[in-house]
Amino acid sequence: MKSEQQYIDLYTTCAEMINTHSAPVMNRLREAAFADFKRLSFPTRKVERYRYTDIAKLFEPDYGLNLNRLDIPVDPYDVFKCDVPNLSTSLYFVINDSFYSKQLPQVHLPEGVIIDSLSHVAVTHPELVEPYYGRIAPTATDALTALNTMLAQDGLFIYVPKNVRMERTVQVINILRSDVDLMVNRRVLMVIGQGAEARFLFCDHAADDRRFLATQVIEAYVGDNASLDLYCLEETHIRNTRTSNVYIEQQANSRVNHNVITLHNGVTCNHLDLTFKGEGGECRCNGCVIADKTQHVDNNTLIDHQVGHCTSNELYKYVLDGEAVGAFAGRVLVRHGAQKTISQETNQNLCATRTARMFTQPMLEIYADDVKCAHGSTVGQLNDAALFYMRQRGIGLEEARLLLEFAFINEVIDTIQLEPLKDRLHYLVEKRFRGELNKCEGCKLCK
Repeated sequence: MKSEQQYIDLYTTCAEMINTHSAPVMNRLREAAFADFKRLSFPTRKVERYRYTDIAKLFEPDYGLNLNRLDIPVDPYDVFKCDVPNLSTSLYFVINDSFYSKQLPQVHLPEGVIIDSLSHVAVTHPELVEPYYGRIAPTATDALTALNTMLAQDGLFIYVPKNVRMERTVQVINILRSDVDLMVNRRVLMVIGQGAEARFLFCDHAADDRRFLATQVIEAYVGDNASLDLYCLEETHIRNTRTSNVYIEQQANSRVNHNVITLHNGVTCNHLDLTFKGEGGECRCNGCVIADKTQHVDNNTLIDHQVGHCTSNELYKYVLDGEAVGAFAGRVLVRHGAQKTISQETNQNLCATRTARMFTQPMLEIYADDVKCAHGSTVGQLNDAALFYMRQRGIGLEEARLLLEFAFINEVIDTIQLEPLKDRLHYLVEKRFRGELNKCEGCKLCK
């Protein structure tokens, strides 16, 4: 109870301060979320979706919080220089959990598109936020979502109106910056209107060598015949702890492409809940993890086929070295009446050392009889025969290992539809395997 109590005491003492520096739309959900958090407490390993990560231990340290919303002295355009070459993105920044509005991109957004501070839009245009905020992120059943909802004061709001097609990819850089150990609670709300199309690249970086604890909740609503590509890339450091709960709701004939890529981290716990609400929907959910030392990466997914004639495809791959720990638990739920469902769930893992550990649990839960669903997982080590074959042809052991690991992980990277991003990730992954990826060229982050 020690871990929960400090957050219960914090909210009890600082609720008025939290509300003062946020928006009424966000404040309306706090008391219910607080009650849910007190009732649920942090999940133990007995809770199925958290069985591979000790959540209470992660939240035990005493972190500082910026509840007074003090200005953080950082110029992100000065410290961040490693945007993806040739991608031609619209570049936005979130500093800790606050949208950076002092200098915005000069790029002209299509008419009606909004990319702004969540708390700001919730005050100026509450009619755009209120129908969606907190609707698919369940505080009653998930303690981390409840904790984020009761503490989050700002974040990012994205609105793409009906039939608007965004040609330019939007890149959002989440920068952790602090002189002391810090907890941040970031909220993201995305509304993609009927027939709209948009692509987003979220990158997580840490600007300081401090202990960071970041909670994030993303809610994404994808309308009829709409298309959303969401790429999430983490390149922080070994002292960073990150929990991210992503909730996506798809309407009829919509398309979602979600990729989560972990290259550098400390402890990461990613949850994805995707729900089909209309027939004809399609999603591709892919994950790529490279971890070594004592890094810990836990990905947990739930694909909920509530209606028929929808297609889901999942592919998650891990390469673990050193004493790294990986976990993947994926559940595909096909409900009564969801006929003509097509689903494929695959998790493949490579443990490069005997001390690396991988836990995998793909699951199918089917209540319809006219479906095509399959799942599978593998955990293995580098192929000795392939290593021998390559060494016989003059390739050194380390280079042979690197080539095999690179080929293994490439299947996920090749699913990325943005060619400049795909090329950049090939480069970053190779450097990561060679142990060279301490920071990107020209960037002052990740020192």
